[in-house]
Amino acid sequence: MLDLLYRSSLVELRKIAESEGIQKSGSVEVLRARMIKQKVLSEIDLSWEGIQGTSHGELGEILKIFGIKSSGSHKERRRRLWLHLNFDSRRMTIERLVDMDKDTLYELCRRLEMPLTGTRTILMGRVGGVLTNQFKGWGRIKRSLHRNGVQMIDLNEELDDTEGGDEIFEFEENKEDFSKAYLEDARETMIIDIDKENSIIQGHLLAIQARIPELERIVSTILKEYGGEWSNSEKELLIRLVKRRGWPIEENKVKERLLMVATDMAENKGGSINITRDSKKELKYEVKPIIERIKIKMKESEKFIKSRE
Repeated sequence: MLDLLYRSSLVELRKIAESEGIQKSGSVEVLRARMIKQKVLSEIDLSWEGIQGTSHGELGEILKIFGIKSSGSHKERRRRLWLHLNFDSRRMTIERLVDMDKDTLYELCRRLEMPLTGTRTILMGRVGGVLTNQFKGWGRIKRSLHRNGVQMIDLNEELDDTEGGDEIFEFEENKEDFSKAYLEDARETMIIDIDKENSIIQGHLLAIQARIPELERIVSTILKEYGGEWSNSEKELLIRLVKRRGWPIEENKVKERLLMVATDMAENKGGSINITRDSKKELKYEVKPIIERIKIKMKESEKFIKSRE
């Protein structure tokens, strides 16, 4: 069952969920976690109270079954497991905390075992600190599990939590699998909470959502050109490329959402996420052929203009 859930795309997971009578909404990772909880670990109490009463060693084994980071202190493991079971990592971000009221932040602090005193800003800072500390530790299974399934690993051994740092990435992934799972997930992420935005931003987000397959191709091209790197330089290049194509990204919220989805794509395709690298790069085009094509176009334009005179 684990092998099937690890390998399945979003579309396939939804079919399994429907056949099992399980709620099928949510992203691929949220749905997978829900199904592991209900079908694989159904005999274990994974409520907040149940997690509090689980031993350090047992928590490590449970986290491995969910396919996420399993190292850390007892409290870190409890927090990570609770976050993984109750939130979508693409939505529960530091940026989202700004929109939460004090009561919601208070409850989050309680569940995350943080002090409950202080102003809304202080509570927000505490939750944000946990999210930062747990960054990439929950919400998404390890890439090796999606590629190889459970048969290729030993769940009794600790997986490398920095997996991918020195890996030679395979870019020729199964296009069909990526399209079924991550492209559909990207479409959903692009319009998260769209009803909270004004009509202009809504229109722009929907316009870009319709071009998700094109976005995936652009991200793939950039990754191939730069050896799997995805840093601020690659993000800036992406923005320049989509601007040339006339994408409506003038609004900051639209641009931020585009970059969030693109970064998620890059990571899922094996990209090395490095936001500190600032070397400036351009796509490696052959300049002479481009110049020749421009000259030809200019001559054709001149002939057309003269013929209209």
